[in-house]
Amino acid sequence: MSRILELSASELVSKIRTQEITAEEYVNKCYERIKEVEDRIHAFITLTENIALEKAQEIDSRIRKNEKVGSLSGVAVAIKDNICINDVRTTCASKMLENFISPYNATVIERLKSQDAILIGKTNMDEFAMGTSTEHSQFGPTHNPLDLDRVPGGSSGGSAASVAALETTISLGSDTGGSVRCPASFCGIVGMKPTYGLISRYGLIAYANSLEQISPIARNVADLVLLTECIAGQDNKDSTSIDSGTQNLKNCLVDDVSGVKIGVPEELFGIGTDEVVSKAVWEAISKLEGLGATFSKIKLESLEYALASYYIIAMSEASSNLARYDGLRYGLRLDDENYDWSTAYSRNRDVGFGAEVKRRIMLGTFALSAGYYNEYYLKAQRVRTLIKQELSKAFKDFDLIIGPTMPILPFRLGEKLLDPLEMYMCDVDTVIANLAGIPAISVPCSSSQGLPIGVQMMAPALREDVLIKVAFSLEQHLKPDLELKV
Repeated sequence: MSRILELSASELVSKIRTQEITAEEYVNKCYERIKEVEDRIHAFITLTENIALEKAQEIDSRIRKNEKVGSLSGVAVAIKDNICINDVRTTCASKMLENFISPYNATVIERLKSQDAILIGKTNMDEFAMGTSTEHSQFGPTHNPLDLDRVPGGSSGGSAASVAALETTISLGSDTGGSVRCPASFCGIVGMKPTYGLISRYGLIAYANSLEQISPIARNVADLVLLTECIAGQDNKDSTSIDSGTQNLKNCLVDDVSGVKIGVPEELFGIGTDEVVSKAVWEAISKLEGLGATFSKIKLESLEYALASYYIIAMSEASSNLARYDGLRYGLRLDDENYDWSTAYSRNRDVGFGAEVKRRIMLGTFALSAGYYNEYYLKAQRVRTLIKQELSKAFKDFDLIIGPTMPILPFRLGEKLLDPLEMYMCDVDTVIANLAGIPAISVPCSSSQGLPIGVQMMAPALREDVLIKVAFSLEQHLKPDLELKV
């Protein structure tokens, strides 16, 4: 394996700018690695090798001419396949969009290009981002690079696996209920869901608009900050986006947590949390205490209802968003000339959507239907408000809330596919941040039997600076012993 692939994004930028390494040489190494391991990992759906090499050659040419290059000059970025890239296939890992070529760039893609990042390919995911394991893909599952028999997490499993397997340096995913933090935890890397609105969602194919955020994934906190600063900020094409001021996050990369106050809700260590996970997270909290932070155990009673509230809201929004896929305007269209509109519509959707997507559409439609709207959807929104209020109250006393990212270790492929409720329970700790719209980060803190364990930190809205500061310190002092199996 080439040493180049192990370099951080900032190291690569420095070496490419001095031409100690050319961007073309580095990109070729990425594709050599992909060809070497992809048959065992299956992190990508579409590769953009010709486009990437052409961009790398352009960057090298500009550097040799002493022209200015961007802050990600030459760095390879993998893109989750629900983020649109102009003239590149965007499938959402679904048969419904198997041959859809996007006619425009998402805002994050425009911003990456403006900083001279190299888009290396589109990554595998759970279909329409609905899943926790990247097994619900119409193109087949992604495997965990740390144990090929286990899942990488989901729904951004391909984005996380590609970074962990050294196929790319950094990547973008989307996080609706933990879809970046879960695979970051399961693959032993770093993933952050930013404050709602911090990163434009324009060009992200919608699953649940009020919950989801495009989110960065990296092998270390510094690279995550570099990527975040490149893509964050207000966008006129997304009315929910905000002016963030994240350009100063790099100043938070200091090993100092003195005076940081941490709340540890007992609800995050509830029934179903593996003992080895609880032990590892408490050791991480103790490490932070030893570095100068303080912590207190707290109770947040509304969190008991977070998972139920999340799934009702997410499925309801999914039901609405996915109604547009009828096979008539775009997407899969069967040979339906002999059928009336209703039958053709039903057949297109039956064949185009996978089992998990159809399950969520039906549950969401039920929750929104007359007679059940108040009982389910409206009640879930009220619970969401209670969770926001209780978290706001807690953040008056604490800078951070800490707990496990995932309650269990990475599970085996196929282990939970037959029990959707058991799969949904895996999201019990991550959905909280999405419901409240607050930032959350997962950082590897330990390992068990060669499998990674992530610790999750949540902060008040727009306090990514606190998250980065504590995550960076923890990263300096906890180095899990993990070994790639590819």
